[in-house]
Amino acid sequence: MQITLSFATTADGYLDDNSPRRLMISTPEDWEAVLRLRASHDAILAGAETLRRDDPALLLRDAAARELRRARGMRPDLTKVTLTHSGRLSPSMRFFTEGDADRYVFSEKELPELKGVAEVISSDGSITASAIVTELEKRGVERLLVEGGASVLRMFLAEGMADTVRRAVNPQLTLGPERGGAQFRFEVPEGAACRRENLGGMEVATCTLRPDTRDEDLRYLTQAVAEGLRCVPSRTSYCVGAVVALPDGRSFTGYTHETSPTHHAEQEAIRKALDAGAELRGAAIYSSMEPCSQRKSEPESCTQLILRHGFARVVFALYEPDRFVRCRGAQTLREAGVDVRVYPELAEGVRRANAHLGR
Repeated sequence: MQITLSFATTADGYLDDNSPRRLMISTPEDWEAVLRLRASHDAILAGAETLRRDDPALLLRDAAARELRRARGMRPDLTKVTLTHSGRLSPSMRFFTEGDADRYVFSEKELPELKGVAEVISSDGSITASAIVTELEKRGVERLLVEGGASVLRMFLAEGMADTVRRAVNPQLTLGPERGGAQFRFEVPEGAACRRENLGGMEVATCTLRPDTRDEDLRYLTQAVAEGLRCVPSRTSYCVGAVVALPDGRSFTGYTHETSPTHHAEQEAIRKALDAGAELRGAAIYSSMEPCSQRKSEPESCTQLILRHGFARVVFALYEPDRFVRCRGAQTLREAGVDVRVYPELAEGVRRANAHLGR
C-alpha cells in the first residue's frame, strides 16, 4: 500500500486552536491541491477526535474523479476510515451520513450503534498503523491518505508506515500555547527528498520517506509467482513460490516442497542462499503468498524465519486465505519494523497455482 500523510499547521506547529469553531489554516490554493491529492487515493483516514471536533464529510469533490471511479466499478467517494479508542462516535456524524463510500471503523470496543452504517473492525489489543494498513489491504485499498489528527500522524510515523508526507505551513498564522490546540511538528528524516512549493502563501513540502521500488518488486514477484506454478499440488498446503534478493544482486528461488515434504517456499529459497554463503540481513524476500505465521509441520513459521534472518523487506501478491489457519504474517512483520509490500495485480497467478484447493 502507498501511504501519504497530509496536514497543515500554523507557523508554530498547531493543527488547530482551542476554540469550538474549525480553524482554517490552508489558503484556497492549498486547499484545492489537497482536494486533488484526495482524488489520487482510494481511501482517506482521520481519527475519531478529528471527527468529533470538526465533523468533516471527507468527500471527493472532483466530479471527473468520481465518474472515473464509477467507471472502474468503484463507489464514487473515497473509502472512509477512522479509529477510536473510546468508542465515542455518533452515527449522525457527516463521516457516516454524507457521500457514497465504504466506511471502516477500527475500534477497541464493540459499537452496535454503527451497525448498518460502517464496518467495525475490532482490534485484538491496541490499534496500530500496521493493523490498519493490513486490514485495509485485505479489503482492496491500495492508496491511503492519512489526514490526522496529531496522535494518528505520530502513530503512522513511529511505526514507519508512511511513504510520503505532505506538510503545509501557514507562515502568517501563529497561535501560541494559550490559543493553540493540538501541536504537531514533523522533522524531515535525513536523506529524505522533498519538493517545495508556495501555494497562495502556504509553504508546502512533499517529502518521500520510502523509495519507489515498484518496478523491482514486480520483476522479482513475477518470478516468485512463476515458481509457485512448479509446485506439485497438495490438498493440505498451498503452492507458493519465493525469491530471495540480496543487495549484491544475487537471487535464489524456491517453491513449496521442492526438496522436502514439509518445506515452504521461503525455506527453500533461504536454504539455497545460506548454502551459497549469503548474508541475509537487510535482504528482500518475495513470496507469491503472505508468509505463514503459524504451522504444524515444523516448529518455526516462515514469518519467524524471516525475522530471525533479519530481512528488511517482504513482498507478496496474495494474502493467505483463512483456510487452514488464520495467518497474521504481514501484520507481525510490519509490527517488527519490516517493510511489507503487497501487489494484488499479480494475485491471479497465485490463485491459478492453487486451483486444486477450490475458491
